[in-house]
Amino acid sequence: MRRIGLIAIILMAAAVVGTVAGASGSGGANGTYRVRAIFDDASFAVPGEQVRIAGAPVGSIASLDVCVAHSTRCAPGTTNKAAVTLEIADSRFTPFHTDATCAIRPQSLIGEMYVDCDPGTAAAPELGRITSGPGAGTYYLPVTRTHSPVDFDIAQDIYREPVAQRLAVILNELGTGLAARGSDLNAVIHRADPALGYTDQVLKILAGQNRALAKLATDSAAVLTPLARQRKALADFIVQANTTATASAARAEDISNSIRLLPGFLRQLGPLMVDLGTLADQGTPLASELGTSAAALGREFTELTPFAKAARNALIDLGATAQNSQGPLVATIPLAQQLGRLGTQLEPTATELDRLTSSLNKTGAIDQLMSVLFHGTTAANGFDSLGHYVRDELLVSDCTGYALSPVPGCSARLPRGAATAQDAIAASLPAGTKRSPEATKSVLSAAAAGSAVARNVSAPLQQLLGYLIGPGR
Repeated sequence: MRRIGLIAIILMAAAVVGTVAGASGSGGANGTYRVRAIFDDASFAVPGEQVRIAGAPVGSIASLDVCVAHSTRCAPGTTNKAAVTLEIADSRFTPFHTDATCAIRPQSLIGEMYVDCDPGTAAAPELGRITSGPGAGTYYLPVTRTHSPVDFDIAQDIYREPVAQRLAVILNELGTGLAARGSDLNAVIHRADPALGYTDQVLKILAGQNRALAKLATDSAAVLTPLARQRKALADFIVQANTTATASAARAEDISNSIRLLPGFLRQLGPLMVDLGTLADQGTPLASELGTSAAALGREFTELTPFAKAARNALIDLGATAQNSQGPLVATIPLAQQLGRLGTQLEPTATELDRLTSSLNKTGAIDQLMSVLFHGTTAANGFDSLGHYVRDELLVSDCTGYALSPVPGCSARLPRGAATAQDAIAASLPAGTKRSPEATKSVLSAAAAGSAVARNVSAPLQQLLGYLIGPGR
């Protein structure tokens, strides 16, 4: 337990030593950050007045001092200057950097002042610390980084009689007093008004860029001259751009979503662009060949123009013909409908005919029939010393002989209507001639005998056709 207590006491002592060292290292006896700023004129500032950064109070003026000529308490070049010690209590605005600035400004109309500071940027080094002499332990801000503007009440005092006379004396003796000290006066004036120093910096930059500015003026004239001629179009462009910007502002959320989705779209577009590049590489020879053929294609299109002109009249005539044919074509619609119905009705017959012709083709019946006719004719023909002759059998009947007058039963005219055989015999007689019943019976018997002979003759032919094309259904 004693060992644990000893360790705790050592740790507490180390913490106290660290706290004291931090307080002494911060530039103040009580742990605050102190800055010794050198001004040309303290401008009625007094200890206790505020120090502000960006308008917020962060500390106060701790003390004021004057660097006289015989004093060794001030840095070289700071004699006859006001040394103001600033105490910064808010650590959030420390440390100050070498580009820091401070200015004494009026706080109210009764002459109160405050110090307005800018601690500088983190990119610049921190202020150097004074190690010995007056202000030891504080951080040094040189006079070149401070400003002391002339107060408004001092400027108004020149209108009062004593001050006006003294100002006249000062102006009269100004040349003598500032002889050979123009640079000092220039530095004081610039520190009194920071805008003059910034103006000098701008002028130096512009002087170093005079050639670029001259070229800019020349190029601007070359660019602005055409724009001046098109000022109406430029004004309309600005109006349209305003309209576009207004519409874009109304769709800002959609545009934001589109931009958010753009990276994914570009990732998906990458392989497609690679494929397009490959296609372009492979299509280069084709494009070269097309370029070689471009002249011939141009001539073809040139020669196509007269053909198009000639075809124009033909197309006009064709249109007129089509218009004239419209009525007759419409009139053929009933015929087309009738042909459609006829085709529907003929479909079974056409199917059977197709099967018949297919059967004849597959069995070779047509070729065999031609062979039978050919060889049958050859077998029936004879040959003698006079040449070939045809053997034939003549059928002799009452109608075979030549007659000058009609022979009963041999008329070749078909009777009208559903006439009987007797009507046909009667029609074949001459007008006013009557046949007896016996003669009529004799003629009918002869006709019946002829019909029997025809049936006997047709029987072998039917057998032959049945053999060639097969039995009918």
